[in-house]
Amino acid sequence: MADVLKLAFVGCGAIAPYHLAGILEDCKNVQVTAAVDPDAAKAQAIAAQTGAEAFDSLDAALADGAFDAVDLMVPHDLHESLTVQALDAGKHVLLEKPMAPTLDACDRILAAAKAAGTVFMVAENAQYWPEIVMARELIESGAIGEIVTARAAFTYRYDEQWFGDARPWRLERSRTGGGLAIDGGSHWIRPLRMWLGEIEAVVAVTAHPLENMEGESLVRALFRFRSGTLASFDAMMVPGPLAPETWWRVTGVKGEIAISDGFSGGLKVFDDADPDGRLVGEPRGYAKSFGPEIADFANAVLSGSPLQAGPEESLAELRTALAIYRSAQSGGWENVWD
Repeated sequence: MADVLKLAFVGCGAIAPYHLAGILEDCKNVQVTAAVDPDAAKAQAIAAQTGAEAFDSLDAALADGAFDAVDLMVPHDLHESLTVQALDAGKHVLLEKPMAPTLDACDRILAAAKAAGTVFMVAENAQYWPEIVMARELIESGAIGEIVTARAAFTYRYDEQWFGDARPWRLERSRTGGGLAIDGGSHWIRPLRMWLGEIEAVVAVTAHPLENMEGESLVRALFRFRSGTLASFDAMMVPGPLAPETWWRVTGVKGEIAISDGFSGGLKVFDDADPDGRLVGEPRGYAKSFGPEIADFANAVLSGSPLQAGPEESLAELRTALAIYRSAQSGGWENVWD
């Protein structure tokens, strides 16, 4: 069995540098050997950092490249076609979230993965986010007692880093399948599920304060979990500056866990011993989730170890987003699992 996973980056845009930094920091058994993007400058930038060979399409890379797996970081509307193409070629696939914009497309991808028999993983980096993992451990240890409620707040200013292309695909509903809920919202929904269990039903409203985004740029939602616990989910993107926001709060009968700005990291526990809060662990943040994520994928390929979260796990975030959209239309509670 090989000791090093040869990996092709397919899509070398805004998220690719995070994946590469994670590989360089945590994945000595991963080598990026192909960089694929129709924008030659983007492919060449990754190639220059890794020694990879640059290609302008997956077709060209499959024909002439040397790699065992692909890391697909492309617009949502390309997920199904490129994933199935890579799987049919016998490649292992790490696919950025969401698996696809529709459940039918997800079913076809999962069927292709089963037929291929290779490793297929959906990259939801929140599963590996250091503060999220630490919060789960604290909750499971009883640090804040029985959970009362929680809040996830996905709010930030319009950022050219994620919308910097001449024609930003994230602004087009036909390419994303929606707006904030189906895209970045999954990073806030997965932690709630890790801490509180499965979401049963959703009631939500949506709006469009960011005029150039076709999908929703504002969500206000309540989630009801199978346990009966309620949590709120807020998602918002606006053109102007925003006040500081706590990204997650989990409230228990004995105290509260708060994770503030997830980019810089930091988790605090508020309880009787420290009612003003104490920092637990070293602040790590969003960027430190990608190395463990890709390491999990690489270990599954190289040694057959089970993934921390199989691809089907990501369907719950997609189903939750779709329930948000249905609720915004119906004005009432919508079941996540029909």
